[in-house]
Amino acid sequence: MKTMMISPYEKYRQSSVKTSTPGQLLIMLFDGAIRFTKAGAEGIAAADIQKTNQNFVKAQAIMSELMATLDPGYSISNSLFSLYEYIRHLMIQANVKKDQSLAEEALTYLNELRVTWMEASKANISQDHTHGR
Repeated sequence: MKTMMISPYEKYRQSSVKTSTPGQLLIMLFDGAIRFTKAGAEGIAAADIQKTNQNFVKAQAIMSELMATLDPGYSISNSLFSLYEYIRHLMIQANVKKDQSLAEEALTYLNELRVTWMEASKANISQDHTHGR
């Protein structure tokens, strides 16, 4: 049986995912969506259809995952679902129409959401430490 060599980076990445808090995992997902959306926009600028499509498909998959993991028990979940759905729609349209402005609009929302979730995560960690958790 062949054993596959796992790169040190891949080992680190797997370890960081396994040991991250839910808030950190959420930030990682937004980082990925931002990275893939930027790469898709770069593909549009370079007229590289394959790069554009591959990266927007990855970004869309992340948005679908974010939508699927929302907890309907929270009132904000419906609003977040609609926002995530709109961002995914922008990615699809940017990919189909090869329109950088749509990718830029998606990036604006993604960056704002990332900052918001980072602040919420920090506030949650701070509250946990304050209450002796």
